[in-house]
Amino acid sequence: MTRWMILLALLFVPSVAMHVQTDSIAGTWLLTGADKILPDGTRIADYGMNPHGLVVFTKDGHYMVEIYRADRARFSSDDKTKVTADEYKQAALGMSVHFGTYMLDSAKGTISFHVDRASNPNWDDTTQVRAYTLRGDELEWKVAARPDGSIPVTVLRRAQKAE
Repeated sequence: MTRWMILLALLFVPSVAMHVQTDSIAGTWLLTGADKILPDGTRIADYGMNPHGLVVFTKDGHYMVEIYRADRARFSSDDKTKVTADEYKQAALGMSVHFGTYMLDSAKGTISFHVDRASNPNWDDTTQVRAYTLRGDELEWKVAARPDGSIPVTVLRRAQKAE
């Protein structure tokens, strides 16, 4: 009897763990908004009008996020070693990129991003937890408030099958 219970438990646990990863967000998402909510409640564009981006959540628990300003200035040279410090600063401020693994907790309404590497090196090897909402094919999450009190908001639409 004990052997059967152990066998059933071993069969059940992997399916629960897999469910956490596949719970409704697995797939490719297109960025439709990269906003911020100001301390007074006003919502404005954070990465300019028409930001570009893509987010992918795999069923086995990996993810990648890429967010870019649409109006990024080109570098003055194709040789990255000849670009000015200000050009690099503007490029860095015009993107938010990270990848790693994720854990979805639909009961709490959170996504935990276990960041392997990010465009912000302070996020490398950290866990970033985001409150999210999923309404049909729209996914939205909020980032923790910045020092100025603004709250970044990422808005995504599920990508349709490419043809």
